[in-house]
Amino acid sequence: MGDLAVYPAHGVGIIESIEEKIISGSCQLFYTMRIMDNGMTIMIPSCNIRNVGLRQIIPRKKVKEVYDILSEKGIEIDNQTWNRRYREYMEKIKTGSVFEIAAVLRDLYILKQDKELSFGERKLLDMATTLLVKELAIAQGTDENKIRSDLKTIFQKE
Repeated sequence: MGDLAVYPAHGVGIIESIEEKIISGSCQLFYTMRIMDNGMTIMIPSCNIRNVGLRQIIPRKKVKEVYDILSEKGIEIDNQTWNRRYREYMEKIKTGSVFEIAAVLRDLYILKQDKELSFGERKLLDMATTLLVKELAIAQGTDENKIRSDLKTIFQKE
């Protein structure tokens, strides 16, 4: 209890308790997790942890890989409709992979330089930013404002 973990598409949370519950006559173990950003509580059956994609915060030594993804230049964004792009990006976010989230954030910033983002794409940009900032701040043991500043530096127009 008290451990931090990442729940896909919701972000970093704290494991607050491990409880036994009787469901349909059988005893099951549940992790109760509170999402740090919004206070939402999620109960995750212990037998389902892998299926839902619950994972540990990335180790500090992997943070550079995230920044490398964010810093990639010359990425070609498919010229598909915004709603198809939205679905594709949402699927990547739902994987819970910090590297996929970084790629979505990078792609949306690149797209934003060329044209105005749709409402859905702006929401995804905010979501990806929030998810990434929280996890990177914890992984590096630093302030979220510093991470936001790092991102701003990376994505400033050249």
